[in-house]
Order: sequence, then structure tokens, then C-alpha cells
Amino acid sequence: MALENGRRSVSPESSGRDSPVPRQWRNQLGSEDAPPKDKHYRKYANGIDRALSLFETALQEWADYISFLNRLLKALQARSSSITTIPAKATVAKRLSQCLNPSLPSGVHQKALEVYNYVFTVIGKDGLSKDLPLYLPGLASVLSFASLSVRAPFLDLLERHFLDIDPRSLRPAMKSIVLALLPGLEEETSEDFERTLKLLERFKVAIRPPGSEEITTAHSTGDDFFWQCFFLASITGQSRRTGALAYLSRLLPRLGSSVTPEGTKSESDGEAAKLSQLVTSPEPGLLIRSFAAGLVDDQLLIQRGYLDLLVTHLPLNSEVLQTRAKAGDLELLLRAAVGVTVRRDMSLNRRLWSWLLGPEPAASAEHEGALDSPTSATAQPHFFSSRTNYFEEYGLQPLTRALLSMIKSEAGNNPSERARPYRICLSLMDRWEIGGLVVPEVFMSIVDSVKKFKEKAASKADFTEVLRSASVFFDGVESGLIYSEMLSLMAQAISSGELPAADRGAKFDLVKFILTHFNVREEEMITIHAPLTVLAISCMIEEAREKDSATNGPDRWTSSLSEQALEIAASLLELVPERAFFPDSGNKSNPPIESKVLAATPNLELYQKIKTFYVTDQGNLEASQPPYAPQNVAELLLQKACNLVCESLGQTGSGANVAIKTRVFMLVLSKAPTNLYLDTKKLLAALHDCLSSETTVPFQTYSSVISLASHLYTLSRIAPEDLSALVVPLVRHAWSFLAASEPKYHVETVRSLWLLQTALTPLNRDIEAAICSLMLEHDIAGTYAQRSADPGRSFCVLWSHSLQDNPSGVDRRAPKTPNGEKIPRLGGMDNYEVMLTRPLFLMLDSLADERTQLFMTVKTWLNTLIGMDKLLGIFVSKFAELTFLRRQHGAPDPQDVHFTNEDDLDLGLYYVRALSSVLRWAPDAAWGVLSKRTIRSSPPVAEIVGTDEDVTLQEFFLHVCLQCMACDEIPGDELSKIRIAQLYRAALTVLHQILLNPFAGPLSKLKLEHLLIEKLSKSLTGPDPYVQVLLLDVVFAALKLRELVPVELPTLPIAEKQLSLTGERSKSFRISVTNERPQAQLPPLPPTLLKCILAGLSSPSSRPVLDSWVSFLSECLPLYADSIFQVLIPLVETLCSQISSTFSNLQHLFRTPNQALSQAPGAPETTLISLLNGLEQVLANGHDRLLAEEARAPVVKGPEQPQGFFGNMGLSVFSNDTPQSRSATANDRLTVLLAFQDAVRICFTIWSWGQGSDAARQDSTSGASFGFTSLRMRNRARRLLEHLFAAETLECLETVIGIWKDALDNPDQSKHGEVFNLLPALDGSRPKHTIPALFNAIYSRTNPGALDPSRRSTQTIELQDTDVVIFLVDYTRSLEDDTMDEIWGDCTAFLKDLLGNPFPHRQTLPSLLEFAAILGEKVDNTNFGEQRKMRRELADLFLRLLTAIFTTRPTSFTDTTPEGKRSSEQQQQQQSRQVSPVNRLPANRADDVVGILATIVPNLPKILVENDRILAAATAISANVIGPTLRSKSFPDTVSKNTLLLLQELSRLPNNQKSWKKDVADAFNDSRFFGSNLGLVQSGWIPLLKQWAATDKDRLPELLARITPPTTAGIVFGVGATSARLEADRKTQLNLRRIATLILACPYDAFAADLSPILDKLIELLGATSTSSPSSTTRAEVFLLFRALVLKTSPVHLAAIWPVINSELHSAVSSVVAPDHSPQADTYNNASLLQACKLLDLLVCLAPDDFQLCEWLFVTDTVDAVYRPAGFKPVALVDEVSEELGAAGVSGHATASVCDGEG
Repeated sequence: MALENGRRSVSPESSGRDSPVPRQWRNQLGSEDAPPKDKHYRKYANGIDRALSLFETALQEWADYISFLNRLLKALQARSSSITTIPAKATVAKRLSQCLNPSLPSGVHQKALEVYNYVFTVIGKDGLSKDLPLYLPGLASVLSFASLSVRAPFLDLLERHFLDIDPRSLRPAMKSIVLALLPGLEEETSEDFERTLKLLERFKVAIRPPGSEEITTAHSTGDDFFWQCFFLASITGQSRRTGALAYLSRLLPRLGSSVTPEGTKSESDGEAAKLSQLVTSPEPGLLIRSFAAGLVDDQLLIQRGYLDLLVTHLPLNSEVLQTRAKAGDLELLLRAAVGVTVRRDMSLNRRLWSWLLGPEPAASAEHEGALDSPTSATAQPHFFSSRTNYFEEYGLQPLTRALLSMIKSEAGNNPSERARPYRICLSLMDRWEIGGLVVPEVFMSIVDSVKKFKEKAASKADFTEVLRSASVFFDGVESGLIYSEMLSLMAQAISSGELPAADRGAKFDLVKFILTHFNVREEEMITIHAPLTVLAISCMIEEAREKDSATNGPDRWTSSLSEQALEIAASLLELVPERAFFPDSGNKSNPPIESKVLAATPNLELYQKIKTFYVTDQGNLEASQPPYAPQNVAELLLQKACNLVCESLGQTGSGANVAIKTRVFMLVLSKAPTNLYLDTKKLLAALHDCLSSETTVPFQTYSSVISLASHLYTLSRIAPEDLSALVVPLVRHAWSFLAASEPKYHVETVRSLWLLQTALTPLNRDIEAAICSLMLEHDIAGTYAQRSADPGRSFCVLWSHSLQDNPSGVDRRAPKTPNGEKIPRLGGMDNYEVMLTRPLFLMLDSLADERTQLFMTVKTWLNTLIGMDKLLGIFVSKFAELTFLRRQHGAPDPQDVHFTNEDDLDLGLYYVRALSSVLRWAPDAAWGVLSKRTIRSSPPVAEIVGTDEDVTLQEFFLHVCLQCMACDEIPGDELSKIRIAQLYRAALTVLHQILLNPFAGPLSKLKLEHLLIEKLSKSLTGPDPYVQVLLLDVVFAALKLRELVPVELPTLPIAEKQLSLTGERSKSFRISVTNERPQAQLPPLPPTLLKCILAGLSSPSSRPVLDSWVSFLSECLPLYADSIFQVLIPLVETLCSQISSTFSNLQHLFRTPNQALSQAPGAPETTLISLLNGLEQVLANGHDRLLAEEARAPVVKGPEQPQGFFGNMGLSVFSNDTPQSRSATANDRLTVLLAFQDAVRICFTIWSWGQGSDAARQDSTSGASFGFTSLRMRNRARRLLEHLFAAETLECLETVIGIWKDALDNPDQSKHGEVFNLLPALDGSRPKHTIPALFNAIYSRTNPGALDPSRRSTQTIELQDTDVVIFLVDYTRSLEDDTMDEIWGDCTAFLKDLLGNPFPHRQTLPSLLEFAAILGEKVDNTNFGEQRKMRRELADLFLRLLTAIFTTRPTSFTDTTPEGKRSSEQQQQQQSRQVSPVNRLPANRADDVVGILATIVPNLPKILVENDRILAAATAISANVIGPTLRSKSFPDTVSKNTLLLLQELSRLPNNQKSWKKDVADAFNDSRFFGSNLGLVQSGWIPLLKQWAATDKDRLPELLARITPPTTAGIVFGVGATSARLEADRKTQLNLRRIATLILACPYDAFAADLSPILDKLIELLGATSTSSPSSTTRAEVFLLFRALVLKTSPVHLAAIWPVINSELHSAVSSVVAPDHSPQADTYNNASLLQACKLLDLLVCLAPDDFQLCEWLFVTDTVDAVYRPAGFKPVALVDEVSEELGAAGVSGHATASVCDGEG
């Protein structure tokens, strides 16, 4: 063959076989012309055959082609004059078309045309009409590449032979002829342009039916088919559109006649109607789609040309567009036309405006500049109105529909496509005549489109890009229009229609979206439109409510909708500046209306006036003035907002409704002028009515009222006495929110009281007085005195949060003065004395009377007090005010100091007794404050202490006591003596407390514990829980009679660490118990004691005094001594259950919005703290006792053995670990560890509160209180966890691992990550402690004999070794890189010891390899220690681990199945399992060796550093993982996604080309490769093959060399021949599939240079017959390869294959109707036919330019396919075959064959 002889690659190829049966005329389908029985004809035919044979062998250079054509021409000329046929005409046509290859020089082309000319001369007009499908496809593409010397002969050929053939033959090929001639029209200056144009016109005349009526000189009524074909050609032939535009600009009829009424048509109108009919029949859409295709072309010049055509030939008002075209087609044209504005090219835009606005009036044609300036002084109003009316009448509606369809299109989430209509609308706004009409119609649709895109945008960046384009458009829209649309949305949502609540809410959401994301803050917007919109909203709300109340129907206007509307109003008011409500002297507006008239105007009238302004004038301030003056708007807003507030205060509705209405009113009030009238009497009356309610108002209502009252007073709208009158009811309601049992609004309530105090100024004490009255309201004095605990508990809350209140850091809200200046809010931290002094002393008064409940509250409060120094500071200031305390140091003789009747001794006695009570009941921390805090010297202090130096509080109070005792003699009457004596006794008491140890124990031993325990048990059911405190003290005193423990002076603790009312500090977990144990044997404790303690901890009545119970428990625990383990489990169970229950209630409280206030006793937060304190004490005592027992137990040690990191490495796994003598101790340890596990779990639950997704479920109205409470709870739980981890690191860590493992099954994927957030937060769980503990846990499960007994886990948690190792991997990944220096030594020692005996760890070795890889990655980011040495050590360990994996698990990781192939469902399940997220089960992760290796391989350079180590690891992985997988008997089922991912990562490693290439080559050359899962091929194999082919350019030639040409030599009949043929077929089919796969895998045009040898091989295979080897069975794969080439090769490179494809497709489709067992039927089996049809389908879909020229041969590509003329018979092969089969009633065998092929 020519290829073997070295033929040039540019040469076209032959088929290498007998010519296929040519497709003859319809009645000769599938048959050749019968040859005449004439020897002259046979000689003539033989000469042609000999000439044709030269094409197969002798073509090497281009000169050979000319020689071949000369021989062929001579052979043709040797005919007899009577012969008018061409023998082997299909082959002749095919060879001639191959000689017109674009890669050949023009001389060959000229010679080929010469032969064509002679052939056409021989066959004549009739012969060419008959054989047009044979010859035209080869000629059709000539003009697209022809040189100047070729064009003239080509045009001559067409003119001479084609114009006179039968029109019926030309008609099916008309589109192809148009496409063939259009390249000749691209250059209008070329010498062939006019000739080509005339030729195209002559073709139009040639197919014109007879009897056509002439319309103009160039157009007749029969030209409609030509125009339809032309429009189709211009639509599909993008590369030929330039020529189409040139033809249209010259010969397209002008279709500019406008639509006129019937009966008024003139003669010219009739001609125009005929022309319109001509270009729009039978399908008007083709004309429009032709223009639309040109308008969206990539070339600017083409777009400009089509726009010019629109302006000149197809105006917007033409009858074609307005009446003939369908609405959808016109929208399509407008969509394409306005799309040109995206280019931002003025030449395009100018033409578009001219088309949309119509022709210019003649009078103004010379004033071109006036078109763009509607405000010109000389502009003619009629001119603008006429052009606007033109667009409004003819283009507005279709353009609006087109834009809306673009906006609402859901074609995808591409940001640029989504933003395209926004940019178009922005460009349309450049012309006010267009934008002014279009923008109002599409504005809200654009905004709604942006909102919807936000919900489904793939990323925030995508939404930002779309929003940016929409914002640019939004900024160009008039302010009035924007607010007009927003007001329209509000009106629809508020109106009295039947719109569902969900739709109303959607409209509100849209308005909120506009306010949030777009610029609505321009000066005109915020000063005029925003106030008017708020006023309209207020009017609509009142009107809607009035209608509902008048109809007595269902409450359509729900509270939720009202709140949404008012939220929008508030957002708008926040934008409004104060200047908006003041008259502007430079702005002419309507004169203000009198206030009385304004107040009497109905809401409907007010709204209608505003609506008219926005609907009629679109809010345009240049067209009309605002409906109301600014001061009128302010008055109306004040009136409406005041009415809304008064009405909402009078209803018992939602607090949120009151809050938003109050917010709106306050915003109006702060911005309106102060001289405007406000009905403060009505407002105050509403406030009083609201606050006078006996039931507690919602917190939001209360907060709104207090803010409103403060605001009114600050703005001087109400007098001081008015505000003072509101203080008492406000404080009364605040008091209910400060209840200790309701912590939800504590912080917010305290801040609101300080806000009110700010308005009242610090000199005003009304709030203090109101608090005092509330505290004393229900007190009963006398013998049976009664003071409730609730006021005291509320004051405790007020005190605690006031001392932490610092507005500079958290709350910056502040009222404004009339001048607009902000007044900083007073902070409780610095001004607590203003509000809390007198209530504090009322609290302390209760300490003098132990009979009251308040006494217990104050006593408990002092033990957990925040700000003891602040409390004592109040005493200092009060003592400093007493003059009689400052006499002694100022008197000349101290002995002469006397008290007089003028001295306020009663007040002094009161303060001293109060101090005595504080010091008596305060914790030991108070003594620390007294001894450490100093007082700055001042004259009063100096006079009391007698020195100018700073003194401590303790010293100051000592001097106060001394001053009280300064007078030795007591003169005066009896009353004075009593007063002074009482002052003495009080002072002595305080002094005694200061000088002596405050702790004392009972001195007598009375056995009262049995009786007292019984009394205590009964008190749990009593009404007064505070009796329990007294009983607890008595019971403890009775129990304490058995021993006396000395008490140490504690340090200053944190409030939550104070566990005992008597001040004994908590003991650490590891304090030795031997010092606490009494030496003498004590009598056993009463058995009823434990029951009583458990009942007390569980009883709801004990909640207010739970601290006392916990203190009692902590003191009793040492008394249990050795029996502690018997009581440990019940105590821990009770405490944990109570903690869980209390915590659940606390969670529910903060999650439930608008929860009613409960009267439950006890505060849940303090209860939880107390229970945690008790749990800590119980666990501490139990663990201390356990350590003491283990210390006493004998330790049995064996002989000396080698010591490793884990201790005794030589111990056998089966050795006896625990001696029998320690069984009791082991049971005790198990008891303690079970208790520890329960504590860890409950503490982790508390610590996780409010983290991750749980934070979103909290009630947002109590955010500050929730933050305070949750932080407090989390800190307490964290401290307990730290103590637990410090005591039992390993067991607690295993418990945490169990929590992590359970969280993996939780749908909330953030839960398991919280464990890794917890461990860094604990001081005791630093990596240097946690990592060794994890190693111990691993060895405890894999090789416990290698561990020292003290380091083994008890394994009370059900964890596998894989669970622990996976946790180790994730934990190490979460660590900071800097922690490597802490754990490096432990990690390397662990890995070394493990590798000494890796077999017990075989299940976890892959995960441990991942662990080592993480260490390598993190070390790579650090610079500590001896970097190079450590990296080398780790690299050695890594390679040893890798070897150990392959040694201990040689086949466990291969995905083989003994059954062979798995089902597709099993494959999908396995793939989903292998590619599942990180939070899948640890067992699955540990078994996924391939997946682990795939994640490690990319980091091998970081881990191993040196290239030889990297290569060794990669080679090992390839040899042990990739190789066995690919060579398995079950391949390709053994290949998973992770396997391919691993292979891809290996291919990216440096210097690893050899191993992975061999693996890929082996798999690709395996015959089973094509049985791979399609998903894996697309995601894995295709990228691998792409890289494999890119690294070696010989891949494709190597595959081509394997394909052998078909041969019949040496083939004999029989079984052996059939087997050999089948084997050759199989090899050829596989190689063809491999080539197709490789082409599809590589980039576009990757094998363009190899196209010639590929085509040579294909042509050889196309010569195969049913008996050759390989046989024609390979046809299916040949067509498959053709499809791959068409998909991955540019059309410019495919010119040489079209003759081959056309011939083969013709033969394949024709074989459908071939007789059975004929050569043609045997050549194309069902699979070949199916692949041929797929190839044809692909070509029709892709429509390459060259294929469009011959598409008509296979399918009808003209309008006849849809609009069939009368008597139409299709010429296209597929249509003809279909008709043939339908008419002949094909046999069942043929039908079954086709069906089988399709199947």
C-alpha cells in the first residue's frame, strides 16, 4: 500500500476495497447500472479499473495524484462515442473527491475539476441529475479552501453543468449548494464575488417552479423554498455566516411595511405583503432564527451587519414581526438583539436603539445629537413622544416578555449567565425612552431572581458576582421607582385580599432582601421616599386592622405579619436622617397642612395620596412634588406610631409586637423635631395601664416600656415627675424577671434598670426606693416574723449582674438628648451604690433573725458572693459618715471622749450589727479580702484610724470597733445607756470575730444522729426547705462528735469552688487518705444516713438549699472510711441523674421562646453547680481511698526482664497478670472507674452545650443570659473533667473515645469533632499526656503482656484496637505542628517497639502508617531538634511499617471476590463505602488499606525526603497493592475508586515513571479492561490514560502497529479457519477500542498529527469481508473509532475522512434492505449497523461544517422535512430506507435483526 511505501501524510486515503454499492436514484436503490454487453464497453471499463487501481498503490507525492488523474482522464476519453455512462461511477466519484483534499496543492485540484468536467460532459444533464448524490458531496467544499486559480474553473463547472439539471434533483441538495457557494461571498472586493452572487441567484431561478409570478425583478412567488434553505444554511453554518450576511444585505426583500387596517392597503402594500409571504412561507420562524443566530455570533462585524439589516429590512413595526411571526419567535429575536448590549460597543448599541425606537422624523434627521438628549432646550416633544410611542406599541411587550423569560430561566447556576439579563437591563437604561418603559416591568423580577439565586448558589463567591451585577443595575434605577415597587409589595402583603399568609411573608422577605443587599441610602431616598413609605405602611396597617375588626371575620392580619411589616418600617426609619423632617428652603414642596386637619384625615385618604404619587408619577420628584411636606410627614408618623404603641400596650398580645411598635415609635421620636405635638397624656396613660396589670407582662413588653420611658424623658417629652411615677411599676415588673428560678432574662433586666437609672441621673434614688419597698412588701414583723426568700434571691441576681455590668464593653445603647448627643449609660460596676446600698442593708438585716427564709438565702449568698470588697466598701463609706467615730484622735485627751444625744448611735449600732452578721456568716474568703484589700487614705478615714497611711479593711474595721468602745463611762438616761450598751456588745462581737479563729467544733459528744437524721428525712416533704439547713448543721454536728478534724485557713477561692458553708476547701484527687483517717476504730454510721442523703439530693424541695446538702455530703464522706466503695455507686448514680435532669430543664428553658414564668423552687444553674460540686467530692474521696488501698497491696514482680517503652516487652501474652491477692482491690478499682465514666459522659454533655449546631436552637431574645449561663456551666464541667483526667487519664480518655465513636453515627457531623475541641481545652490532657495514654490503650487490646500492669486498661469501654488507632490518627491530625516536640520521643519509641512484634497489630498497621505519615507532615512544618536525624529516623520507621503491612496482610486488602464478578449494585456499594466521609465507622476506615495509601502517597516527599526512599516506597506499593489488584483473576472488579486514586498519586511522584506506567499498560492491554465500571473509567482511568499517553508519544503508533490488514491468503475452510478468524477479529476489535479510548482520554487534537496513519488503518479494515481475517465483524469498532475522532478532533483536520465516512454510512444504511446472505448483508451485522447509526446521529447533532454539505444524503435537511409538499418523496437515504421498509412490509427476520442490533 501507499503508506507502506512511504506516502506523504497529506495524501488522501483510499478505501482499499471494492467500491461500495452506490446510492442510485430512488428506483435503483442499492444497485449499479447494468453494464452493456459490449466488448468496447468492457474494454472501456477495464481501462478505468486499471486507472483506479493506481490510487491504491502508486500515490506517494502530489505529482502522483496528477499522474493518476491524467491516467483516469485518458481512460475516460477512450470510450466509444455511444457510451454515456461511467463504469464504477461510485469509485470514480469517491477518488475524485479524495483528490480535492484541502492538503493537496491547487494543481491537483485543477486537474480533478478537469476530470469532473469531462465526466459531467459524458453523462450529460440527465446523468448528472440522476447521479447528483454521487458527485456533489465531493465538490461542495471546494470554495472553502480553493485558491484563486481553482475558483474560476469551479464556478465554470457549476455554471456549465449544474444549472440545467432537473429541479427535482436540485431541490433536496439546495441547502448544501447554498453552503457550498457562501464562502465565495465572504470577500466583497474579490473578483469572484459578483460571479458567485449571480450564480447563487441562477440556482434560485433554477429551482423556481413553473408558473411562478414575478413580484420584482429579483423575486418571484416560487422562491420561498430557496429562502427557507438559505435561512437554514445561515443558522447552521456559523463559519459561512459572513457570506450569508453579504447576500442578505443585497437581495433580502425590504419587509418594512407596517401593520395597516384592512381595506386601506395600497398597491405597494400588496407587493410588500407578497414579499413578506415569500420569505416567511411556510415557516416564518426560520427568518427570525436566522437573524437571531447572526445577532449572537461571536464576531462583532457580523452582529453589526445583522443589526443594520434589522434597521433597513426588518423594522420592528413590520407585518412580518407583528402578525406573521409567532410571539415566541419575536421574543427570541428581541432577546438576541438586546444581548448585543453586553459587549458595551456604541456602534452596536446605536443600531439597536434605531431599530427599537423606529425611524427618525424627517424634520429632526439633521439633528443627530438630539437623539440622545431628551432634556435639550431645542428638543421637540413630539419627536420624543413619537419614538417612545413607536417602541411602546411594537416592542415593549415582547421585549418585556423576553427579558422576563431570561430572568426567570432556571437553565443553571452559572453566575455569568444569571447576571446577563441584569447587564442587559442596565444597558437599556442608557436610553430613557426604552429603559423608562422596560425597567418598571422587570425590576421586581430581577430582585426576586437574585434572591432565589442566593438560596441555591453553589458558593458565596457566585452569589457575590451576581449581586454585584444586580447592584449596578439597581443603582441606575430611579429612587422613586424603587420605593414605588417596595410600596406595591407592602400593599399586596397588607391588603385585605385572600392572599395566603405564606405569600404575604414572601413579599415581606423580598422587601427585606432589597433593604439588606442593595443601596437604598441615597439622599433622595432617605429624606423623601423612606419617610413616605413608612407613613404608607402605617396607614395600611391601621386600615387593615380596622377592616378586620369591622367584618368580625377571622383575624387575617396576624401578629406575625404585623411584626414583619413593622420590622421593615423600622429598617427604613433607621436610614432616615433627622434633616428629613425639617423644611428645606431650597426645595419647593407643597405647603404644610394644619395639624388639626392632618389629624382628622382618614388613613385611606392618606394612603391614596401617597399611592398616587408613586403609581402615577413613579415617585419622580421632577414630575411632581411629594404629597406632604416634611413636617407633615413627621406629624403623621408621630401620630400613627403613638397610636400603634398605645393600642399594643392596651392588648395582652405578643411581647414582640409591642417591641417592634415601640422601636418604630422611638425611631420616629428621635428623628422628628421636638416642637411637634405629641399626645403624651395618652401615651402615659397607656404606659400606666400596661404596667398596672396584675399579671407579669412579657419581657419584651417590659423592655420596650422602660426604653420608651427613658427616651421620652431624655428628649424632654415628659416631666421628671411623670418618669418617677413610672419607676415603681417598672421596677415591680423587673423584679419578677429577676427571680432566681428564671435565669432567662437576668442580664437584660439588669441592663434595663441601669438604663432607667441613667435617665433619672445618679442623684435620683427612686429605683432604690422601689426595690426596698418590694423587698419589704410581704414581710411580717413581731414574734412570728416572716421574710420570704424570693426578694433576697432576686436581689442576689441584681447584685451579681450589676457588679459585672460594664456598658463600655457590651451594651452601647444610650438615649439621646434633645440636641442629639448620646448620654453614656451608667454601669453597675462603677455606680452600684446608687441603686443597691439600701436594699443591701435590708438583705443583711435578715441575718439577725434566723427564723426567716431570707436568712438562709443571704447566708448562702455570702458564701458565693461576687464582689465582697464592694460590699465591705459600702460599710467603709457608711462608717466614714458617722461623726462620733472621728472624735478620739481629734480630741486633746482621748479619755474625755463622750457620746452625746446628738450622736446617731442607733445608725452606728445598725451598721455594726450588720457587719457582725456578715463576718459571722461570710466564708473564709471574706477574711482574705479583709486582710489584703487596702483603703486609700482620706480625711474621714484618717480621723478614724489615726494615720494618713493606707490601711487594710481589717485594720479599719478594728479601729471602728475601738471607736465604738472609746467611751468607758456611759452617761445619760436609761434609754441612752441601753443604746450605748448595745453598741458595745455589737462592737465586741465584731472584734472577737476579727481577733479569733472563726472555726470551732462542738465540745460535747451526744448521740443524737439517729433522731436528727429521721427529722431531716421528714423535712424533705415539708413546706419550708430552709429548715433543712438548720437540720443539716445539727446532724453534721452530731456526727462530728466522733472526731475533731483541724481546719486549715483556705486561700481565696472562686465562687463555684466553695463547696462548704463552713468554708472547708475541696481536696485534690491525690491527697493521701492516711492522714485523714482517725487512728481509733469509729462506730459504724447509721444505715439511714445514706438513704437520707440520696433523698435529699433527689428531692425537689431541697433545691433552694442544695449547697447545704452538698456541703453536708462532703463532710460526711470521710466518715465512711473503708465502706466508701459500697456507697460510691448509688451516690454517683443519684448525682448524675439529677445533673442530667436539671441540665435538660435548663436546656429546655433557653430553647423555648416566650415561655411563661414558672414558680419552681431553686435556680437551675446554681442547682447544677451544686450537684457538680457534690459529684466532684464523691469521686475525689473514692479515688483517694482507692489509691490508699493500692498502695497497701503487695506488688508481685518477676525476675529482671528487658525494659522497653511499654515496660516488660518479654512478657508472654498469656502470662498471669494479676495476683489473686489483689482481686478485692481490682473490684474497688472497677467501681471507681465506672463512676468516673458516668461523670465524664455527663460533663462532656454539659461542656458541649451551645456548641456547633446546638447554638442555633437557642432563643435569640435571651442571648446574653444564655451566653453567661452556658459559659459558667461549661467552665465548671471543664474543671471537673480536668480533675478526672488528672486522676485517671487512660480510663477517662477511653471514655471520651467511646463518646467520639458513638457520635460518628449522629447525623450532625459536628458532634464527633467536639471531642477534639474538648481535649485541648483541658490542662490535664495535653498531647504529652494524651498520646502515651492512647499507646497504652492500643497495647492493652493488642498485646497486653507488653505493658506494665499499672499501665494497662481495664477495658470497661467496648472499644476495639481499630477504634483507638483511628482516634489516634484523627487526634494527631487535629494537633498543632508545634506540639511535635512534646510527643516525638513517645511516638518513635512506640513505633519501634511495635515493629519488634508487628503481628498482634496487623489489623491496625495501615492506620498506624497513616499516623506515621501525619507525624512526617507536621515535622516537615517545624524546625525543632535535630531535624535531619529525626526525619531519617521517621523515614526508616515508615518504610518498616509499610513492609510490615505487606508481610502481615498480603491479600486482605485486595478487592477480590471468590465468585468472580459482582453485580453493579455491589460495586456501587463498595465505591460509596470507599469514598465515604471521614466520620464513617473506624473498622471500615482501618480496613481501607488502599484508601489510606492514597492519602499518604502525595506526602511521601515530606515524609521520606530522600528520592531513593520515595522510589522504594512507591515500588513496594506498586508491587504489593497495584500489581496484584490489576493481575487478579477478578479484574476489573478488583479495581476501586481508591485504587485508581492511589495509582494517580503514584504517577505524580518524581522519578517513578517506570512502575506506574507498567501497571497502567498492563491493565490497559488486558482484554478484560473494557468490562470496567463506567463511573470508574470516567473518574479514574481516563485521567490516568491521559497522563500515560502524554508521557510517551509512541502509545498510539504502537497500538496501530498491532492491527493487521485483512487478508484471505492461507485461509482454509474448517474449524481451524474459523477459530483463527475469530481470534483475529477479537484482537482487532480490542485494539480499535483501545485506540478510541486513548483518543477520548487525551486533550482535543492530541492525535491530529497521527490522523493519517489512523485513517490508513481504518481504510484497510474497511476492505474486510465476511470471510477475510480479520473479518467485517470489526466494522462496529471502526465506526466507534470514527465517533471518537469526530468528538476529539477539530473539523479542520477531518477533511480527508468525509469521503470515507459518506461511503461507509451509505453502505451501512443501505444494507438494511439488502437481501439476506448477500455480500452487503453479511458485511454489516447488527452491531455494525447500530454503530453506524450512532455515528450518523452524532454527526447530525454536532453538525461539522463539512458534514453539513453532505447531510442531505442521509436525512432531509430542508423545510421539506416538516412541511412536505404534495407528492413529496424523500431522497435522503434514511428517509428512503424508512419508506422502503414501510411500503414493503419488511420480513420478521429483518425486523428482529434490527431490534437485536439496537438492543
